[in-house]
Amino acid sequence: GKDPSKVDRSAAYFARYVAKNIVAAKLAHRAEVQVAYAIGVSKPVGVYVTTFGTGVVDDEKIAKVVSSLFDFRPAALIETLDLLRPIYRNTAAYGHFGRTEKSFTWERTDRAEELAEALMPKKHTNGASANGTAKPAKASKKASKKQTSAEA
Repeated sequence: GKDPSKVDRSAAYFARYVAKNIVAAKLAHRAEVQVAYAIGVSKPVGVYVTTFGTGVVDDEKIAKVVSSLFDFRPAALIETLDLLRPIYRNTAAYGHFGRTEKSFTWERTDRAEELAEALMPKKHTNGASANGTAKPAKASKKASKKQTSAEA
């Protein structure tokens, strides 16, 4: 297996974490986060979000806010998800995703409120959004670079 310093593993976990927070923030019913890295560059060369037409905000806007709120540098991924703990034996059976084990920090939705506040239209007192009724946004184009992605 790969250790957490390899973005193949840590960025997949982090992409899952971000996607789950997008869904928990009610920005979409379904979300996929893709991250593209270049060798020797700590920041990703691209962060892409696809909501498969279920988003209430445009996918590109979600991706822009996600890029500003979440630190996708490898060391930050490891720190945010506390990936240096000896938890990987537990991932060997029954998969890495969709489990409720507390040690699987990538399943948390602790940033959902922050995402919702950054992206959701402000509500008027009558319950309508500031810009009218929210409609699902169109899905963004997939990147052609080598990427790590996760879906919630």
